[in-house]
Amino acid sequence: DARTVVKYSKNTPDGALQLGVAENEMLEDLLVPSLTKFAMSNGFTADCIYYQPTHGRFELRDAFCKYLQRLLNLSTDLNREALIMGAGCNAVLENLCITLAAPGEGVLIPTPYYAAFEFDLVARAGLSIIPVNTLDESGVDICGDNIPKEAYYPTKSSLNKSLAIARQQGKSPRILLLSHPNNPLGICYPSNIIQDCIDWCRKNRIHLVSDEIYAGSVYRSNDFQSTLKLAGPGKLGPYIHFVYALSKDFGLSGLRVGACYSENSEIRLGLHKLNDLCQISSQTQTLVETMVSDVTAEGVFWTSSFLKENTVRICSRSDAIQALLSEFDIPFLSADSGLFVWINFSRYLPKLKLGEVDSDLKTKKRRERELYLELMNKWGLLFTPGLSMRHEKAGFFRCVFTAATDEEFEIAQVRLRKFAEAKN
Repeated sequence: DARTVVKYSKNTPDGALQLGVAENEMLEDLLVPSLTKFAMSNGFTADCIYYQPTHGRFELRDAFCKYLQRLLNLSTDLNREALIMGAGCNAVLENLCITLAAPGEGVLIPTPYYAAFEFDLVARAGLSIIPVNTLDESGVDICGDNIPKEAYYPTKSSLNKSLAIARQQGKSPRILLLSHPNNPLGICYPSNIIQDCIDWCRKNRIHLVSDEIYAGSVYRSNDFQSTLKLAGPGKLGPYIHFVYALSKDFGLSGLRVGACYSENSEIRLGLHKLNDLCQISSQTQTLVETMVSDVTAEGVFWTSSFLKENTVRICSRSDAIQALLSEFDIPFLSADSGLFVWINFSRYLPKLKLGEVDSDLKTKKRRERELYLELMNKWGLLFTPGLSMRHEKAGFFRCVFTAATDEEFEIAQVRLRKFAEAKN
C-alpha cells in the first residue's frame, strides 16, 4: 500500500504525505555545504585506490572512536581494534548477529520494535525473532489519556517470561536486541532498566546488542545513558555489544556508514571476514574521518555543533505535533528522542463486526488496516501501523515527524487537524 499510493509532490498535491520512513529532511541546508567542504579538502590520495582493511581504515576507526567517546560521554577510551565499520547499521547488525547465533536460534526483542528487524535478522542470518511483550507484564494501562513510558520497559520479569516460553517452544534465545533510544516509541530507557538488561544477559549468558543509532537525537531527556557507558569500555566482556550509524543523527542514510563495537575477541575475525562483503568505500571513509574530526572556527567539533542544532529542530517539530494531539485529547507517548511520536488512535478504529472478538488477532489486523487505509487514502497521512511492529494492541501508529520538508510538515498538521475535527 505504502509503495503504490500516490505520494505528495508539487505535481500531486493531493498525494499522501510519507510519514512512515525514519529519515530527517530538515538538514540539507546544514549538510550539503559542510559535506562539500569536507569532500573538497580531502582530494584523492593514492592509497584510496587499493583494497582497504575489511573492518575500516585505521584513521577512520581512530577518529570514530573519539567521536563516540564525545557523543556518549565516555570517560574511558574505546579500543579502535574492537570497532568494525561497515556499510550501514543493518549490515553491521546482521554480521554481528550471524557471529553470535546459529540459524534457528532466537533473538529477543521488546515490543513494539522496528519492523525491518524481521528482515535484517531472518532473511540471510536465519534467526528466529522472539517478541518480548512488555505490556502484559507491566500491568500498566495504556488506554487512558496518557501513555506511561514504563508500560514498555523490558523488565527482568518480562525477559524471564519470554525466555521461558521460548524454551518451552524448543527455541534457544542467544541475543537480546535493544533499540535505545527506542524506535518506534521515541523514548530512552532509564539507566536502571539498561543496567538490569546488562545484568540479566550476563547471568543468562545471552548476548546484549544495543542499537543506539538515535543516540545523538536525544532532545528532551537527561536520563539517556549508553549501554557502553553503563557496562564500561574495557569491561564489556563477551556478552555486551553496540551498533551505531550516521543515517539518523546526521540524516546521512545515503552514505551507508555503520559501526559495531565488541570486546569479544572470539568473534572479531568472523566480523572482519563478513564485513568484506559490505565495506565502506575508501572515499566515503576519508570523508567521514574528516567530518567527525573537524573543528569549527569557534573551537568546537563540527559534529557537536551540528547535533546541537539538529536536536533543536527535532524538538520544535516534536513539540508542534504533540501540541496538536493534545488539543484534540489524542493520547500519545511523550517523546524525548528519535524522529517520531507514538500515537494512540484506537478510539478511531472501525466498530467490531457481528461475531468478532476485540482480542482476536485477525480482528485487530482488520480494524487497524481499515484505519491505516483511511488515514492514507482519505486524509493523505501515511503512518506506520503498530501491529506491523508487533504491538500488542490495535490502533497505535508511529508518526515520523522529520520525514517531511517544512512545507510538507505544515500540510501534515493541517490534514491531521481535519482528521481529528471530523472524528471528534
